[in-house]
Amino acid sequence: MIDIGSLRALTAIEQHGSVIAASDVIGFSPSAVSQQVKKLEKQAGFALLERRGRGVLLTERGLALAAYGRRILAELEELQSTLLADPAKPSGRLKVVAFSTACRGLVGPMLGRLASSGTELDVSVLAEDPREAVARVANGEADLGVVHNWNSVPLVIPEHMSLEWLCEDIADLLVHRSHPLAGRDAVEPSDLLGERWVSTPHGAICNEALLRIFSDLGRVPDIRVYDPDFATHIALVDQAAVVALVPRLGRPGLPDDVVSVPLVNPVQVRHVGIVHRRTMTASPGIRHAAGLLREIAGSLTS
Repeated sequence: MIDIGSLRALTAIEQHGSVIAASDVIGFSPSAVSQQVKKLEKQAGFALLERRGRGVLLTERGLALAAYGRRILAELEELQSTLLADPAKPSGRLKVVAFSTACRGLVGPMLGRLASSGTELDVSVLAEDPREAVARVANGEADLGVVHNWNSVPLVIPEHMSLEWLCEDIADLLVHRSHPLAGRDAVEPSDLLGERWVSTPHGAICNEALLRIFSDLGRVPDIRVYDPDFATHIALVDQAAVVALVPRLGRPGLPDDVVSVPLVNPVQVRHVGIVHRRTMTASPGIRHAAGLLREIAGSLTS
């Protein structure tokens, strides 16, 4: 009889590329993961891993068994989320991964509603950029992701995952009250040449969206500060040090000296949605959390 834990260890190695990375994901020590694979090799009667430098690679038969393992684990997950769960009583653990402003604007209110309703759903939350959130949900490290993509930077969703868009989130230019653009009804990208910017870090989707604004102008924005926290962006604008592009979702009240100016041609908008594995579609916990997020997003746009 093939052990499910051993299959999970093998598929984790295939997905994450090493025994150490797999151990971090499934919560076992590297030696325990290795023992699980050795047990599976003994049961199967052939080698599943081969040494390659300081790492390991799956053998041809190891890859085939991992492919079967993924299907078996997916069916087991679907079974647990449907037949073995009470659809009228969401319970158990739910791992949510969301980008920072969604943690404030969507997930925070969801946690409040869960707490006040007494639902027996144990939710943990991790803040991650959307690409990392998609990867964590795809690999089974998280159950539900709150993600976004800009109209200029699309987000790729694997086929075994389900995506539902909840709302749109517009980003505005923030400037100090003394700035020449503070009195404008709207600005265009060409008005922003020569400005000093604060941005999210290199590689983050919001950073890429800022770069795309200037791509048609053949220019690169003069980014003086990189910081992942939009609250820091607002604080720096308040010091008249930089300008910033900050979405409205989860945005705190602006200081008196910070002015929001719409950016047009094009408007900078993020589509905000939720993702989960298709095998978890009928999960009472997923359905309940998704319903709450849907209601909260609706109240923000109504």
